[in-house]
Amino acid sequence: MNHLGKVAIIANPVAQNGAAASVAHEFERMLCGRIADDGCRMHLTERAGHAQDIAAEVGPACDTLVVIGGDGIVHEAANGLMRLDFDDRPNLAVVPVGSGNAYALTLGMSHKPEKALAQILECDVHRLDVGLVNGEYFVETLSFGLDAAIALDTVERRKKSGRRGTVLYMESGFDQLMHHLVPQNYKATLHGVPGTGDVDIEGESYIFAVQVGRTYGGHFDVCPKASPEDGLFDICITKGRLNAAKATSVFLLARFGLHARFKMFRFYKASSLVAEFDEPPSAQADGEKVSGTRFEISTIPGALKVIVGDFKA
Repeated sequence: MNHLGKVAIIANPVAQNGAAASVAHEFERMLCGRIADDGCRMHLTERAGHAQDIAAEVGPACDTLVVIGGDGIVHEAANGLMRLDFDDRPNLAVVPVGSGNAYALTLGMSHKPEKALAQILECDVHRLDVGLVNGEYFVETLSFGLDAAIALDTVERRKKSGRRGTVLYMESGFDQLMHHLVPQNYKATLHGVPGTGDVDIEGESYIFAVQVGRTYGGHFDVCPKASPEDGLFDICITKGRLNAAKATSVFLLARFGLHARFKMFRFYKASSLVAEFDEPPSAQADGEKVSGTRFEISTIPGALKVIVGDFKA
């Protein structure tokens, strides 16, 4: 039995140096062979932001929206779906074919298209949270400072070299740690902190991460306890000064979530927050650049209906 209903596929044909196009067409062939009676239509993006417009346009007419690519196209598609009323939003499925696949990792989606198809056909749907920062939605990560600088620099390196993956992220990380290790001054008010209410914090920070899911960048497990269905952000902030050697060791440990043992990291949960910085920090949402000095950030619980694979809440 087909539980997917009418399906629309969005893919970026130039992702992964064009490899995503062949994956997308093969996935379309496999999927449409399984749901021919209900129909399946492919939409290829032609410009930056196109996936957002496509998702908003086709969303009300389909039951399942399959996004093929990395975090960038997922970010765009999610913003498009969030332009719709909740009842008009189709189920969202992700096939990870990108340089950064942090959201797909959170969902437990296989990087092998055949297995991802099997996971999608099982149609295990969860209502997952979405973040909002200054009018821009994000599904996995928002960060300010060193980690954002690494993420944005990685994107630029990828564009220039065509390379991808965790190794590229780590190369950028080491470069930032060696040459751009400067803390940001911030003030923030956290709202809806469990058992506490509102909390005011301030100081200098190298890393200020606001997570829906656990990971960012090259699958760095920055907030190991984050859940995308608890209605709360998990927030990781550093305190105190670091030299390059100490920062590098912590960076390597963060790859596996082992940084949480260090006292220099503070972790919070909150439903919303306002963060202000003395100067515009490096800032990114799902790998896309965000600008400003004041950021109003809120979580929208259960905003998207998402098909998951090997999902661990």
